[in-house]
Amino acid sequence: MNFKGYILRLFFRILLLVSSILGLVYLIYKDKTAYAVIAGIAIVYLFINTYTFVKRRFVAMDDFFEAVKYRDFSRWFPEDRGPKDIRFLYTGFNEINRTIKEINSKNEAQYVYLQKILEMVDIGIIAYNIESGDVLWSNDSFSEILDMPSFKNIHFVESRKPELFNTVFETYHREPNSISIALQNESIKILISDTVFQVDDDAFKLIVIQDIDNTLNKNESESWKKLLSVMTHEIMNSIAPISSLADTLQSNLQQAIEQPNNNTLELDDLNAGIKTIKNRSEGLLKFAKTYRSLSKVTNLNLQRVKVSELFNNIKLLMAPSIKAKNIDIEFKVSGPKLALDIDTHLIEQVLINLILNAVDACKHKVDAQIKVLASQNPNRDIVIKVYDNGSGIPQNILENIFVPFFTSKATGSGIGLSLCKQIMLLHKGRILVKSVEDEGSVFSLVF
Repeated sequence: MNFKGYILRLFFRILLLVSSILGLVYLIYKDKTAYAVIAGIAIVYLFINTYTFVKRRFVAMDDFFEAVKYRDFSRWFPEDRGPKDIRFLYTGFNEINRTIKEINSKNEAQYVYLQKILEMVDIGIIAYNIESGDVLWSNDSFSEILDMPSFKNIHFVESRKPELFNTVFETYHREPNSISIALQNESIKILISDTVFQVDDDAFKLIVIQDIDNTLNKNESESWKKLLSVMTHEIMNSIAPISSLADTLQSNLQQAIEQPNNNTLELDDLNAGIKTIKNRSEGLLKFAKTYRSLSKVTNLNLQRVKVSELFNNIKLLMAPSIKAKNIDIEFKVSGPKLALDIDTHLIEQVLINLILNAVDACKHKVDAQIKVLASQNPNRDIVIKVYDNGSGIPQNILENIFVPFFTSKATGSGIGLSLCKQIMLLHKGRILVKSVEDEGSVFSLVF
């Protein structure tokens, strides 16, 4: 709306009306009756015109506010007819309606997207009115986990399964809590958490549940598949040559027994074969022992240790032998006061393992370098990094290097990095790796 133009026209009408009233008073004073009647008619006309001029704007605004009151944003005001200032007003109303319709359309689309996403997840979600029990929203996963049909009010569950109702709906779980619930034929473990929120004068409760059993079973199944795949590969690598050699020795021995004149038994060959079988059998025993070592590390003997002291111990132990192989090794700590609460022996074992792997990766490098650095990142985490400029790790096996018994080395057991990861998990830390083939690797211990 052209506000200045509207004010100017209103001011002009008021000015005419006041002037006409003054003129009427003057004519009456001069006793000019005919002219006074004409002036009176003019005053009535100006008054009606001014009233209509002001009223039609309020009528237009009243129509718009009435539409807003009933959420009728589809109404369209004519912009091509009527006084110019009213057309400006209608243009503004239409622009507001257009903007609100666009916002509503986007909100509806976002609501549909959110609803579809929440329906697809395997986590149960429900929101309901605490006072009435009416369900505001719930996804199918919630009903499936509780083994219940869809319901509109939570008291439906109370009438069917009172214990389940008390556990899930009546008990508050401010922090995520693992509980067991009894269903028809079994008991399952779920992770549950809830929160209360306010909408106007109504209080609502949001509950989130997840079937832990299915998640754990799925993860455990995948872990066992990987573990058994690697174990099978390692065991078959040992059993196949043992079986083949045993068949050969048995065949030679059988021929020597049945036809001693034609087949002479070579004792040296027999001894060598038996020795080979013995060595491979010992290899299998060693493999079994390394497997058992995965479950040995369960408790920590935590001590406050300066990182500089930890590095000094490793340096005294390993630096001479590493430099003898023409590999430069550097230990560096960002600050002398940097300290960790760790089990020193276990973290030393992790660092020794990573450094030995770095040495192995650098064995064919002319300017081989290894760096062991410690620093504190902006998140207050202390990070120890072991760099090398060796052969790197191929991308196709990078995701498997922490799987127990997985190894790309001809003489490796595949236990070292798995043990390193377990030790870091016990310390509530992480072990990360970045590697580029033919350029080098960096392993990060994040505490």
